[in-house]
Amino acid sequence: RSVNIVAFGTEGDSFSEDNQQPSLIWSYLRRSALISRIDSSLSASHVGNPVFTEYQACVFGNVRLVVHDCPVWDIFDSDWYTSRSLIGGADIIVIKYSVNDKTSFQELKDGYVPMIKKASNHCSVPVIISAIGARKNGVSCTCPLCTSDRRSCVTTSEGVQLAKELGATYLELHTLNDFYVQKYFGGVLEYFMIQTLNQKSSEKMKKRKKTQKCRRVQPPQLEQPEKMPILKGEASHYDADLHNLLCCCQCADVAFYPEDLSTVVEAHKIILCSVSHLFMLLFEVKTPTDIRDASIFFFFLSLFAVEAGDALPPAPRGVPPCVPPVRVVVKDSVFCSCLPDILHFIYSGTLPGNGSGYSFLWERLEEDIKKKLNFFFFFEHVLEKVKCILKTPFFFFFTLLGSHQIKRLYNTSLRLFFNTPVLADVIFKIQG
Repeated sequence: RSVNIVAFGTEGDSFSEDNQQPSLIWSYLRRSALISRIDSSLSASHVGNPVFTEYQACVFGNVRLVVHDCPVWDIFDSDWYTSRSLIGGADIIVIKYSVNDKTSFQELKDGYVPMIKKASNHCSVPVIISAIGARKNGVSCTCPLCTSDRRSCVTTSEGVQLAKELGATYLELHTLNDFYVQKYFGGVLEYFMIQTLNQKSSEKMKKRKKTQKCRRVQPPQLEQPEKMPILKGEASHYDADLHNLLCCCQCADVAFYPEDLSTVVEAHKIILCSVSHLFMLLFEVKTPTDIRDASIFFFFLSLFAVEAGDALPPAPRGVPPCVPPVRVVVKDSVFCSCLPDILHFIYSGTLPGNGSGYSFLWERLEEDIKKKLNFFFFFEHVLEKVKCILKTPFFFFFTLLGSHQIKRLYNTSLRLFFNTPVLADVIFKIQG
């Protein structure tokens, strides 16, 4: 398995001698924890003028990553065959430019974007446009001569417009530090890597099934014995199993108590964390600096408190003595009285973005809370808290992605905990 990335453009300002920006691609490969065994080689049209740098590395364990970093746009003019071959074999295309070099940006937009469109054989290849650098617009004069100066900056709206023309994802990297390179640029790049690998695996399976269907010898048509049932595909009962996990309190590792410790409600950390960043804070899966939404942190402090085991009653049923549950006190008594209904809603298996099923279950939750609370103010109060718990903080750059991409990013809640030690209590050893 392999992923091919082609990067065009330069990070630096072509007319500024003192601003030597490091390479975005090299910075990512060097800092990313996913990358191992980096090899690089230069390909030059003549000595001292490399056309591109080729990096080869391993990513996601055993996936081969091949990156061609082409800093000079002249490759399209001097070697059209090579540039067309690079784009034709690319799984992901990265376009870089300095926000302080308007001239280079204009050349890119007018001269080279049409060539990229022409060379691209399939429009489904994701494109990432990276605007690099902090803007240095120091020109205060508004006369036509100064405003048309080549040193004027490339605005965000110009970058977004270019992204729309190419159907690309637009990113602004003010500096090539750990956050912008690894988490911001790297997060988007790795998302597209995963999508590429999934697509290749799907296409490979389709080809394999098609080949097997052509070559497979058909078995003889034997009559089924009497009273032998014919097995048919069963409808999924995942939702029912998940709901039953809550009802039977199997493997519960969380116990919620009111402040008077009169009752207990049991649940599972991994299910709660998969639907809410607030629970990730509560169970220390994330820190306040990871959330980037102060409202969630302050809401968390006002609603829950984790208590020491000695201060609370013994562990409830369903939990082995060697694994004591996390004991959480719910400070809001009204909310705590509705917690069983809220947990039934969370364990329904249907979350926002999954269509009419979610709407029906939400209406049922509203009805259950109405029956329990006579006062309308309390009803609204509890519903608002539920909405706050299920709130997911949106980073600003996701707004530039398509709606289908956002849906794929946010509909992978339980998958976030797959193949990681976070909250894991089972290890499968796969051999042979």
